[in-house]
Amino acid sequence: MQYQIRYKPAFATIFMTLEPGDSLTAEAGAMVGMEGKISMKTTFSGGFFSALVKKMFGGESLFVNTFTNNTNQLLQVVLSQSVIGDIVAVELQSGQQLCFQPGAYIGSSKKVKLGVGWAGFASWFAGEGLFKLKVTGPGLVFFGGYGGITQKQITEEFIVDNGHLVAYEAGIKMSVGLAGGLFGSLTSGEGFINKIRGNGVIYLQSRSVDGLVRFLSPKYR
Repeated sequence: MQYQIRYKPAFATIFMTLEPGDSLTAEAGAMVGMEGKISMKTTFSGGFFSALVKKMFGGESLFVNTFTNNTNQLLQVVLSQSVIGDIVAVELQSGQQLCFQPGAYIGSSKKVKLGVGWAGFASWFAGEGLFKLKVTGPGLVFFGGYGGITQKQITEEFIVDNGHLVAYEAGIKMSVGLAGGLFGSLTSGEGFINKIRGNGVIYLQSRSVDGLVRFLSPKYR
């Protein structure tokens, strides 16, 4: 399986070449286009129960599409995301896991397992849902964000403003707190923040969809 991510960073798009026998799983609605000889099958994301939980409590799509090359030719699938921003590809080792915020997952290779993980009440309080989409390697996984994406290794505690966390390794723990006390939080404009603890990798997006909504809302009243 070969791929290129073009039009980075603002309009990143995945151009995936499937070799004979290759399969690619993608979020419903992620396909931009594909060659006519590719077979596409729609299934529940990680099984019916997991898909239902992610839909109801995590804000994820109920379905995923699987694209398979059943020919002896090289065939192409093009994938993208709904927001303006960058896309990252990560090669997961066997057993390695990543958790995604709602809407971040785009697609993955056929050996990657899609599942659901408990995100905690802190995530729910932050407006991100009680459950997270969790992927387990080995294999290639693609995800995106609004704006540019930064990979950061943390070893202790790290503070992230709500809406900027895209993905994180499964061992990372998250809690919600005020940015600087009640008065400071109200006057600074920061409000609630995510306190992230652990030893692992997190991915941050440079823009926040919630921030965009807050910016635009007064202009349309």
